[in-house]
This record gives sequence, C-alpha cells and structure tokens, in this order.
Amino acid sequence: MKQTYKTLLLAFIAVLFSASTFAQTTKYKCMIQMQSYTGKEAYLIISLINPQGQYDKTLAVLGPDNEWYNTLIEWDKFRKKKNEKLNAITGASIAGGARATRVLDIDTDKFNKGYSLRFESAVETQKYYVKDAEIPLTTTVLDNKEGVKGTGYIRQIRFIKVQ
Repeated sequence: MKQTYKTLLLAFIAVLFSASTFAQTTKYKCMIQMQSYTGKEAYLIISLINPQGQYDKTLAVLGPDNEWYNTLIEWDKFRKKKNEKLNAITGASIAGGARATRVLDIDTDKFNKGYSLRFESAVETQKYYVKDAEIPLTTTVLDNKEGVKGTGYIRQIRFIKVQ
C-alpha cells in the first residue's frame, strides 16, 4: 500500500514539473494599416525570426489562398521545409488603404532575447517586400504607442498587449 502512494506521489510531482515547463505566451493585438496603393489585395506574413535571422515560426497569414503563398518567396521556402499547420492563423488578405487586426500569441521566453517579428508582403504583379517591417521582439518596442512604419505596402503597425 505504501508503494502505491509513493508511486502516485512521484507521478503527481512529475505531472506538476512537466506542466511548469510548458511555454507561456503573451498575446498582442497587432493593428496593421496599409498604404494607399492600387492593385490587388496584399498577402502579409507575420513571422517570428530567431537571433540568427532565420524563420522560427509563422504567427499569422493574411491571405486565404495557398496558391499565392509562393509570391512570398522567402517565407514560402520556410513553410515548405517546416510543413507548418496554418489553419488557425490564416485570414483575409488586405487592400490598399485598409486596416487589419490580428492577435499574435508569442512565446514569452522569446522577448528581449534577439528575436524579431518580420512582416513580409506581396501584391500580385507588383513588388515583393521580404522585410516590409522587421521589429525587434522587445517589450519596449511592442509597448511603444507610436507604432512602427513599414517600408512597402504597410504604412504603420501598432501593438496592444491583450493579457
């Protein structure tokens, strides 16, 4: 009987320890305002970039048709290699002059460690911007009320902490 309690206690401690090692996340509402350009709606990718400048994870996809993902050349190479499941993070593309909002779920342990958020954009038959915006993943930058300017189709990006 004592052995059974000991086994149950050890199992309980193991479960508690493993639950505490799961990554915690922080949610940020990301508001994107586009430049007033002419042409089709833009496809945007929001990716987590590691300190070595490589793709780590796709956080959001603004563009519903995977047949156009190949226009986002650098991200598409990563997507095909990693074979990420995108169902829960995809949404509508965004037109010139329009605004979009996405909630990004970011691993808290990535903040202030050299990671960044990359906003990649493409419009059919127009220019592709591999780094329309690349933002250091720091609490100082994300909590900045001024926002961040894009260099291509994106006019401005702002963040609001949700939790």
